[in-house]
Amino acid sequence: MKAIQIQDVGQPEVLRWVELEDPAPGEGRVLVKHHAIGLNYIDTYHRSGLYTVPLPVVPGLEAAGEVVKVGAGVTDFQPGDLVAYTDCMGAYAEYAAVPAQRLMPVPEAVGTELAAAAMLQGLTTHYLTESTFPIGQGDTVLIHAAAGGVGLLLVQRAKRKGARVIGTVSTAEKEQLAREAGADEVIRYTEKDFVTEVRALTNEQGCEVVYDGVGRSTFMGSLDCLKRRGMLVSFGQSSGNVEPFAPGLLTQKGSLFLTRPSLMDYVRDPEELRRRSDELFTWLAQGELSVRIDRRLALSEAAEAHRMLEGRKTTGKVLLLP
Repeated sequence: MKAIQIQDVGQPEVLRWVELEDPAPGEGRVLVKHHAIGLNYIDTYHRSGLYTVPLPVVPGLEAAGEVVKVGAGVTDFQPGDLVAYTDCMGAYAEYAAVPAQRLMPVPEAVGTELAAAAMLQGLTTHYLTESTFPIGQGDTVLIHAAAGGVGLLLVQRAKRKGARVIGTVSTAEKEQLAREAGADEVIRYTEKDFVTEVRALTNEQGCEVVYDGVGRSTFMGSLDCLKRRGMLVSFGQSSGNVEPFAPGLLTQKGSLFLTRPSLMDYVRDPEELRRRSDELFTWLAQGELSVRIDRRLALSEAAEAHRMLEGRKTTGKVLLLP
């Protein structure tokens, strides 16, 4: 099969287009022929070495496609079934042998492209808004990178749950996308200080929660946007790692809560994964959640896709097609 492989960490050029042996589904595994592969920011962390993985490795944590063959002991799937998965390394390839308990059946009303676009970011949105900080009616929510893949989904879910949504973006085009997703207020952080704007928009009260996937460049400002006993949900670091700080700072700024969650800890149990996935697919099928697919690139163009993502040239989701 054709695949992208990382042999040494570094810039996008280390993503090599190679030919590998087709994987065989061992016991408890399912051989999936990929129809579409989701590009995610965490892929760049694996490629650059920010997150350490054994090398060589086929990167990618999200894909959807068709069951080709099942291994011994697998009874829930059969050839021809449409499936999707996340949290399994090896998606940047034509085929993958995936543990059956990590596979989710894809409804026909959703389809494999939409499933591949929604699994990781959609499940992230689910746990962030339903579990990490269950958004309530009337809450004021700040969402950084509101026109990004996760950002657009967070805006939609927060509005559906009755929140007032403030988003930050970098350009007028991205502001329009955030507003179309339902954001009540949008701040272009390239033109205005987002802390000053948030404080003004909330009559100096601040927000119940800030969802921050940016990291270093927004972290301290995010703390200043919170109400007393508000929560900063720091779920990403596209601008780099947050620098160390004394926990007493949280007390000084109003007995704040800080969490650094990971999707993997919210879907580790197969039953929880299935519940969240079923709810996500229901949202998608019923039109309660819309995923914006920004562009589709050939899998062989993975390096260019990484450049676009890291250069903030994308809005919404990028798919890689085998």
